[in-house]
Amino acid sequence: MTADTEKLELAALEERVDELIKKIESLANENEALRNQQATLTTERAALIEKTEQARTRVEAMIARLKAMETRS
Repeated sequence: MTADTEKLELAALEERVDELIKKIESLANENEALRNQQATLTTERAALIEKTEQARTRVEAMIARLKAMETRS
């Protein structure tokens, strides 16, 4: 193998390593963004579950009051 061939192969390898480093950095950034999104969605889901539970409690209370009014009549 000649020195020129070795230099070309080394340059190609360096370029490939640089591409892989960029890809890893990109994937790490995407992963972080997805983790943040997941945390936000988990928080939103918990809030929605709480609101749904509150609405259910209110509706059940209204139904109970209506039934009580019905039996008094």
